[in-house]
Amino acid sequence: MKKILGLFFLLTGSIVLLPAQNKSKLSAEAFAQLDEKEDTLALLAYAFVNDSLPEHRFGTCRVFIPKLVEALKIKNSFQYPFDRVKSVSIQYAPDSTFRIFTWQLYVDTSDYRYYGAIQMNTPDLKLYPLVDRSFNVKGNLEQAILTPEEWYGALYYNIREAKGPQGKYYLLFGYDGFSFFHKRKLIEVLTFQQDGKPRFGAPVFVHEKKGRPTMTKNRVMLEYSAESSVKLSYEETMDMIVFDHLITMGGVYGQGQSNFPDGSYEAYELKGGLWKHKEMLPVTPMDQAPRPSPVLDTRKKDILGKEDGKQ
Repeated sequence: MKKILGLFFLLTGSIVLLPAQNKSKLSAEAFAQLDEKEDTLALLAYAFVNDSLPEHRFGTCRVFIPKLVEALKIKNSFQYPFDRVKSVSIQYAPDSTFRIFTWQLYVDTSDYRYYGAIQMNTPDLKLYPLVDRSFNVKGNLEQAILTPEEWYGALYYNIREAKGPQGKYYLLFGYDGFSFFHKRKLIEVLTFQQDGKPRFGAPVFVHEKKGRPTMTKNRVMLEYSAESSVKLSYEETMDMIVFDHLITMGGVYGQGQSNFPDGSYEAYELKGGLWKHKEMLPVTPMDQAPRPSPVLDTRKKDILGKEDGKQ
């Protein structure tokens, strides 16, 4: 199972929430400082993903975190994209109120650690470190309400915004390497409380079935065989969240029972600010069989899925 390494708290201490100021552009001096710091961050990020020795990966990750915080402390750093830091996913809220950094550290074949932080769109740094405690989440993962200090660690690859009965919320689409035989994809629900602090999990996914009580989920979690490629994404053309329907089967030697896609799809459709579950979608025939394509193989590819050195 994954372990915890709360480096953000160890290295940055308590984050002081600074009052928001009027937005302004990044100065030429600040841009030059960030451009220089980005070179260092890009090299460190490449190393903690690609180095073959675990101690080197851990060491560079330890160095990377305070270097990132140092860069983010530069005034209006939110305006700087860090495009060269390929191994870190940086996702922006559609309303530009925040961005979220996440990355994955490979420990061994059945152990991954995740790191992250939410940076608010303020001239002075307002940062919420995310501490991966996914190994410690008790009970039903799809029902848990979590704080940044007990975050379910994942590598986020998309953000959607919605407004429900209780106000605005965000859907974070993520990937968790989890274990050698089993992988996970999830949709996390992010809200901000009255004091501005993030909270993970909200009852926005609704399952209704005739003759049964209505069930809600605070997040969506798909666990599946590492031998499979599973879809979980928002489809613009359909205006729905679409994902593979999974069935349980016997896996490869040593894997035991696992979930595999059967070629059909389920979906969530936004109605009245909530995502209503649809059990079955029509299947469109394909000219050729799909090929497995993981969200991110951090030891071979960058955050965009490109092989190192290729454009």
